[in-house]
Amino acid sequence: IPFFVLAGQLMDRGGIARRIIDWASAIVGWVTGSLLLMTVLAGAGFAAITGSGSASTAALSSIILPETRKRGYDVDFTAVMLAAGGLLGPIIPPSLFMVVLATCSPITVSVKDLFIGGVIPGILMCIAMMIYAYRFAKTHGSAYREDKPFSWKDVITSTINALPGFLMPVIVVGGIVTGAFTATEAAAMAVFVGLVVGLFIYRELKWSDIPKILVDTGAITAGIMVICGMASVFSWLISINNLPELVGNFMTNFSSSKIVFLLVVNIFLLIVGCFMETVSALLILIPVIMPIAVHSYGIDPVHFAVIVVINLAIGTITPPYGICLYVAAAIAGRTIKQVIKYVWVPIAIYVGALLVFTYVPQIVLFLPNMVK
Repeated sequence: IPFFVLAGQLMDRGGIARRIIDWASAIVGWVTGSLLLMTVLAGAGFAAITGSGSASTAALSSIILPETRKRGYDVDFTAVMLAAGGLLGPIIPPSLFMVVLATCSPITVSVKDLFIGGVIPGILMCIAMMIYAYRFAKTHGSAYREDKPFSWKDVITSTINALPGFLMPVIVVGGIVTGAFTATEAAAMAVFVGLVVGLFIYRELKWSDIPKILVDTGAITAGIMVICGMASVFSWLISINNLPELVGNFMTNFSSSKIVFLLVVNIFLLIVGCFMETVSALLILIPVIMPIAVHSYGIDPVHFAVIVVINLAIGTITPPYGICLYVAAAIAGRTIKQVIKYVWVPIAIYVGALLVFTYVPQIVLFLPNMVK
């Protein structure tokens, strides 16, 4: 966990965000509402590097929001799109939350399988949000029209410039999938790549920045570890009191249907995500619900784990907690009350996608089954 946090911090400070935005601009900059599409696409791209929704939202908001004001875009809607793009951070690998889940799960779950299982859902959710952003732009005036022509030269140039940044997810996921190194070793490699890219390739990271980055990493890691420690005590209490078995018996007596169980879990987790921080929710709930899902209902642990992460990721844009929504609104200089009017459709789209992934497990399991 500390290595993944440090890698995200290094890539955040090393000039990755601007190059990913340039890449997204070259890809979709000629389309109506291009800045909105760039927001979602860059959010997904940067999320794949930081592994954290709030980190990618914060990094991109400070760059994109001034440009939206200059073009006359609706700032409230753009803030929501920034949060909706940042939400993909826990889903698209490498995901810090998937590492936490694999660590605390009483049922053995491979980090490799979790990472790969999040790829297709993350891409489909990104595409769905880009379609929504495009439809919004088409119906909201001339400010969203673009006259910039598509250029293969810009695409190639921006891709080459962004390529060093995209090495991180390739190295992390590729190394784990091929068995070249473990998840911990992959995180250490990600730190090495972050240092090399920031210091020697982009040259936007200075040696004098390293102490502050290490302090910030320590602070973030310490917060996570305190939660982990308290959750371990809670998990021990759960275990010695046979709570998973009691809850499992209650659920199977309530309904033996896998469909009903998954629906109840989705509703419960969506509510939890509204009020609870993601790492805390994972550490407290996974020891209880994972054994029930696997042993009582025969649900694939990788499928169930990815569904749990998607549920709690949606919580990062869901009021009243919604950390990604708060970050985007704060940087935009807007209140939650002002941006909240636009957040319900993205939530509905993501919940719809969640239900599809829940009841069509092949979408999640297709890639993990291919690499076994």
